[in-house]
Amino acid sequence: MYAKVHDPAGRPVFTLGFSGMLPMKAWLTTAATLLLIVQLITALWMWGRLPAAGPAPSWAAPLHRWSGTAAFVLTLPVAFHCIWALGFADTDARVLVHSVVGCLFYGAYAAKMLGLRVRGLPGWALPVLGSTVLASLVVLWLSASLWFFTQSGIPHV
Repeated sequence: MYAKVHDPAGRPVFTLGFSGMLPMKAWLTTAATLLLIVQLITALWMWGRLPAAGPAPSWAAPLHRWSGTAAFVLTLPVAFHCIWALGFADTDARVLVHSVVGCLFYGAYAAKMLGLRVRGLPGWALPVLGSTVLASLVVLWLSASLWFFTQSGIPHV
């Protein structure tokens, strides 16, 4: 809501050592997306759904948790700058999809985290919520990071 009703600042608050706000957002989202792929692989492995793999080793669950935590933390500066510096936008279909799916990502993430603590949840709920988190981040990456990289070439960090 805030992203829609305020006047975007149009400038970054910080860039974390990157050459600008857009490279920062593109690279952090890329890293978060790669970490969510680790999440997918470890989840499939822990649930015995990874083809041709034996039982998950003891380090799979901690790797799953920490890769998810790191991915989420990497998205925070991105979301902050999307909301504060750029705001909610609907200038074209790509930007509108990106704005809406950004909201979906955080809603799905919150629902997944809450779902981890709920007893009696249907067996399909966590995989659906986790898949929604992953799919929404992939859409965010496609609609912003990939777009940025193809518009400007792979920029220097």
